[in-house]
Amino acid sequence: MPVKIRLQRHGKKGKPYYWIVAADARAKRDGKYLEKIGAYNPNTNPATIDLDVDGAVKWLQNGAQPTDTARAILSYKGALLKNHLAGGVRKGALTEEQAEEKFNAWLEEKAGKVDAKKENLAKAEADAKAKAFEAEKAANEARIAAAAPVVEEEAEASNEEE
Repeated sequence: MPVKIRLQRHGKKGKPYYWIVAADARAKRDGKYLEKIGAYNPNTNPATIDLDVDGAVKWLQNGAQPTDTARAILSYKGALLKNHLAGGVRKGALTEEQAEEKFNAWLEEKAGKVDAKKENLAKAEADAKAKAFEAEKAANEARIAAAAPVVEEEAEASNEEE
C-alpha cells in the first residue's frame, strides 16, 4: 500500500487550515487517513506549523512519500534532516548522541531565524502605524487650518454688521 504524507484541507472558504496526514495514496484528499502527524495554518504570518517530527520520521523511514508542499513543511520543521541523520546512525557514520546534537543545533539556529522574522514583522507593523498616525495628524492640522480663515471671515463679517 503506497503511503503519502500530504495536506488535508479543513477550515472555511477563503480561510484554509490543513492537517498533515499519512494517507493511502488512493484515498481522497479529505478522506480516510492512517495517522494525523501535524497541522498547518497559512493564515498567520509567519505560518503556524505544529508537527510531530518523530511521527513524520517514522513514516518516512517506512517509505512514505511526501507531496511537494508536505516536503517543504517537513524540511522547514527538520523532519527530513532528522530522517537523514537517523540514516547516518544506522550506517554507523555517527552516533545517536552526535545526531541528536546536530539536530538540536539546527533547531536553535532555525528558532533564531524565525524569531528575527517575527521581530522584523512587528517592527514593520509599528512603523506603518506610526506613519499612518503622522499622516492623519497632518490631515487634521490641514483641515483645521483651512477652517480657521473661514471662521475669522465670519467673525469679521458679523463685527461689520453690528
